[in-house]
Amino acid sequence: MEKKKEFNPKVQWAKFIVVLLLYLAFLYWVKSWWGLLVIPFIYDVYITKKIKWQWWKEEEGPVRWVMSWVDALVFALVAVYFINLFFFQNYVIPSSSLEKSLLTGDYLFVSKVSYGPRIPQTPLTMPLTQHTLPVVECKSYIEWPQWDYRRVKGFGNVQLNDIVVFNYPDGDTLCSAQKYQPFDFYRLCYEIGYQMYPQRPNPDSLDFDMRRKYFDAIYQGGRQFIVDNQAEYGEIMTRPTDRRENYVKRCVGLPGQTLQIKNRIIYLDGKANKEPDNVQYTYHVKLKQSIPDELMKELGITMEDLMSLNTVGYMPMTKHAVEMLRAKGYAESITLNTEAEDWDIYPLNGNLHWTRDNYGPVWIPKKGESINLTPENIAIYERPIRTYEGNSLEVKDGQILINGKAAKRYTFKMDYYWMMGDNRHNSLDSRYWGFVPEDHIVGKPIFIWWSSDPDRSGLGGIRWNRLFRFVDNIK
Repeated sequence: MEKKKEFNPKVQWAKFIVVLLLYLAFLYWVKSWWGLLVIPFIYDVYITKKIKWQWWKEEEGPVRWVMSWVDALVFALVAVYFINLFFFQNYVIPSSSLEKSLLTGDYLFVSKVSYGPRIPQTPLTMPLTQHTLPVVECKSYIEWPQWDYRRVKGFGNVQLNDIVVFNYPDGDTLCSAQKYQPFDFYRLCYEIGYQMYPQRPNPDSLDFDMRRKYFDAIYQGGRQFIVDNQAEYGEIMTRPTDRRENYVKRCVGLPGQTLQIKNRIIYLDGKANKEPDNVQYTYHVKLKQSIPDELMKELGITMEDLMSLNTVGYMPMTKHAVEMLRAKGYAESITLNTEAEDWDIYPLNGNLHWTRDNYGPVWIPKKGESINLTPENIAIYERPIRTYEGNSLEVKDGQILINGKAAKRYTFKMDYYWMMGDNRHNSLDSRYWGFVPEDHIVGKPIFIWWSSDPDRSGLGGIRWNRLFRFVDNIK
């Protein structure tokens, strides 16, 4: 038996006062005074000790051994949940959409306090999971209760050209079948719908009401196909905002700015925004010979890039990589890929003939500011008005109705941002799903704490030069 520790009133009171002050400071920060109900329990832990919090220490045999591990595990999970929720979180780059600024295999330390942590909207969730329990593949959260969006004051706000982690906006709805969960549900519906209506009229030849009905028929046709083929696609399910997939992109447009992309260059309020140093576009490439592994490593050309070249005839490269391949004579020809479709560009029901390289202009909504609603722009702003800000919106007899009332103007309740990947021709971003609301913002990557090259194994796969590199230094 362990020797029972003697109760020292002065020491216990000192501990209680320190813990209480820290706890009250935390409650003041998050502005949640319901937490005062916990203070009597804190008092009991340090002073009265009426509740036997560690009753198992008085037991013998396996009960004591098992409960000691349970106690340690519960404490670790609660601590991780608390830290991830309010202070920082680990995030790994899963795709190449931000290359060559952030690379596939980079592990990021993401600060929640940079922009202010969100009070959890879905508080009952399993720590260390986003939305799904591994192995059993079921929800890792309980949807009730759902709290309204509120953000604690942080060190600052999202700035232009910041790299930001956020919840995927179009992730509110998805197919439950595992292989279709990564797909953008809305684009999937439109893609299927267009296949169902191969002979379709030019939407520009239709009036406003007919154009709305046409796009609605395309979407509903694709959605119904998914419903009718539930065995293949699974059920149509939804996720709360904070349980949607985490994405990481660069903020290239702030609330209240007017953004336009002209020949790949982003303009904000008419002025060109500086491109990231490592911005990539896709190029049609004809190689004279294979690129040596050392040169591939130096230029950041991955096996994924070469696979793209072999399958579709083009691959993403930085300006530096293009110049080096030409200078070293490995390429017979390199030409910029200007092929682009407009059917899957946001807004999907707008058919504005914008492309990934020539887009807009579009005004980014700002909290407290208003915009005139017209037949020309309602497709752009209906998702923020309806989905993100919780209004009903319909178009009837050429009239826009918000919450059942005719509306010619709308005042936004939240700030919105425009996010894009640095791998501009290989990034699913705001050009395809629109604005990112402020309640979707998760945090700011601070530094890369680990980086491993998926194309290489062992020590050769560790990117030593990227370890503990600050993300703000990657421009």
